[in-house]
Amino acid sequence: MMDIHEILRQLPHRYPFLMVDRVLAMEPGKSIKAIKNVTINEPFFNGHFPFRPVMPGVLMLEAMAQTAALLAFDSMKASPSDTSVYYFAGIDAARFRRPAYPGDQLVIDMMLLRSKSGIYKFKGDVRVDGNVTCEAELMCTMRNVT
Repeated sequence: MMDIHEILRQLPHRYPFLMVDRVLAMEPGKSIKAIKNVTINEPFFNGHFPFRPVMPGVLMLEAMAQTAALLAFDSMKASPSDTSVYYFAGIDAARFRRPAYPGDQLVIDMMLLRSKSGIYKFKGDVRVDGNVTCEAELMCTMRNVT
């Protein structure tokens, strides 16, 4: 539904911090499913951990937030600009169920729970081979910067 070129138009993130490779499905204002392919070339694997590479859990949360941002931008019919930034406002009930390794494909499902006063609340999970790797509720907001 959304390839990397469209994602790059919607998200300000770039290598090595872009954590969404493709959007598989989206129901505007409701839900989104995206993927992140985890490769051994990721720069964080050099130090996390050299003897047993594991994707940091906080980066799985970042992948969830970027996926949620794509849903929020689509729902608002907006795009980020040089004068606005999409920020984390909170993370609740984060749980890490299993590690993600090089070669894994993260399937990220996010659902919009509510939107009020410019603050969006999402619930979602990350799965590898159908098994939950990470789950959390995220709150995000767009703020103007000058």
